[in-house]
Amino acid sequence: MTVLAASHVKHVRSVVQRGMQPGSGLAGDPIVNSWIRCLNEYSLDPDNCDEPVIIGHVELQERQARLADVQEVAKIEMANLYQQLAGSGYAIMLMDCDGVLLNYFGDPSFTHAASKTGLMQGAVWSERLQGTNGMGTCLVEKKPIIVHQNEHYLLRNIGISCAAAPICNHRGDVLAVLDASGESRLAQQHTLALVNMSVQMIENRVFLQQFHREYIVRFHNRPEFVGTLSEGAIAFDSAGTILAATRCAQFQLGVRSPAEIYGRNITELFNVSLPGLLDSSLKKAFHPTPIFEVRSGARYFAVIYPPEPTPGASRLLTVKHDSGKPASTQRSALDELHFGDLTMLNNVQATKRVLERDVAIILCGETGTGKEMYAKATHLSGSRSQQPFVAINCASIPESLIESELFGYKSGAFTGASKDGQRGKIFQANGGTLFLDEIGDMPMSLQARLLRVLEEREVTPLGADKPVKLDIRLISATHCDLQEKIAQNLFREDLYYRLLGLTVTLPALRERTDRHGLIKHLLLKEAGDEVVEIDDALLAVFDHHRWPGNIRQMRHLLRTMIALREGDLLTACDLPNGFYTGPLPTAGCGDCAGASEEARNPLENAERDALIQELEQHNWNITTLAKQLKMSRNTLYRKMRRLDVKDLDKISL
Repeated sequence: MTVLAASHVKHVRSVVQRGMQPGSGLAGDPIVNSWIRCLNEYSLDPDNCDEPVIIGHVELQERQARLADVQEVAKIEMANLYQQLAGSGYAIMLMDCDGVLLNYFGDPSFTHAASKTGLMQGAVWSERLQGTNGMGTCLVEKKPIIVHQNEHYLLRNIGISCAAAPICNHRGDVLAVLDASGESRLAQQHTLALVNMSVQMIENRVFLQQFHREYIVRFHNRPEFVGTLSEGAIAFDSAGTILAATRCAQFQLGVRSPAEIYGRNITELFNVSLPGLLDSSLKKAFHPTPIFEVRSGARYFAVIYPPEPTPGASRLLTVKHDSGKPASTQRSALDELHFGDLTMLNNVQATKRVLERDVAIILCGETGTGKEMYAKATHLSGSRSQQPFVAINCASIPESLIESELFGYKSGAFTGASKDGQRGKIFQANGGTLFLDEIGDMPMSLQARLLRVLEEREVTPLGADKPVKLDIRLISATHCDLQEKIAQNLFREDLYYRLLGLTVTLPALRERTDRHGLIKHLLLKEAGDEVVEIDDALLAVFDHHRWPGNIRQMRHLLRTMIALREGDLLTACDLPNGFYTGPLPTAGCGDCAGASEEARNPLENAERDALIQELEQHNWNITTLAKQLKMSRNTLYRKMRRLDVKDLDKISL
């Protein structure tokens, strides 16, 4: 036995002996308690050199499959955590509830050391086999823990430091453990804080995915924190019965165990019914609304999200009143287009009144205001929703082809025609809805024929002798002034009056009073299965933008920001280059403005110190450091600005 081994074994036995003595003051120490278990319960020798246990490939795949839902979310957070710790010699690991290492993100500088200690997929890191270690001891203690170098029980593990936290479900059961391990000799409090944040994100996302077919109330005692990492979330069924709650929800409500609130009605917890909260959320475009806890009178701010509809199903929000009688609120596709703006509300109500009548609709508005989206919603909200919706952009079809595209042709109608002929777009819409976009750009030569088709409700393909009867709902759209086109003899007046039934003018994005609700709705659509939020400071930036491309521009911008984001809260720092020409606003934007040391929390101060250390090591060369950290220079500059890292004399590109 080497001198180091003898010293470690002697130290372990001495601590265990003292820890077992009453009044020693060591009884509550999780490391000491673990050492006692290892020596007395597991009969482990601190100098044990047995090879680590590695399970077979088939069993590993089976274990990974059992935790597929958790792994899907965890992989994203593990990658994010790995990027935060990149270059620090860390590995990020996920272990199941039996101590089997399932996934591994390893820093190249730590990979060799990790393989020597058995930190690899399939390795069993339970406390019983590996002694005191971050993952295994975290499983036993069921709480976050740091095991730093010689706090490990086995001599072969004392070269590494571990920071681990349990991932729990809504019942409090430990599903897995997230761990960051490395050869760092520094204290691991900063690393453990990052691990804890990642675990919280994983738990929240798994919860929202698991209960996406239920009503979810998301709340916090401060409205700006609803939708952030620290919010609480509770799942309810349609009768308002509590099904599950996140750990953050239990903490905010002062609940010691989930059993205290499970099965109770929402009215026993808050001063609001499920239908009442749903109605408030809809009216306020899903902005937080104040509610009060029944027991203590504490005020919270909450938003309720209805169940996600099954694929292909219409969105029907059904809840039950306290009497047990069901009450339904039908949210049609049209209802999904307004979030409190009076103009849009009037548009939707007027459109609903003509849905089942033979009334043509003409949509007016600037480019990008969502005219085709509105036309599709109109189609989906009526009795023809299962029939075809055919959209034709009259400005995009070459004039030489527009007649055959619209009306179709018979076999051999002209040189180059398909031998089987072709059904025209108008006939394809038979039984459903025909949407003529940019109708003002239709050539004059075809306007007369379209008028005849609309008057007689029949179409004759090119080369055919007999007309075909049509049954269509007509919606047209334009961004130009058709009256002016008529005055310039560019549009037929008789066609205009045939298209003119109900005129719906869609407001520009800059004019909409429900802009914030609309933006959050678009963000939800663009994010898909990802959970992405937007902060108020960024919404303020959007309020001062003219949006010449309107909703289309907004959707493309959000899509880009989601792809480029650093975290799950979009801020002004995530805006791509070229969007904002003026200086970024700093008031109220803690993520963008450089905060003072007093304003920063301990985690941010630790991150700032680590970043400065990396910059010093790279002689403040931004390009080199960005490449080392695997991020763009813009991302690194934003991080420096957020943490108020400045040394303009040293910075080089």
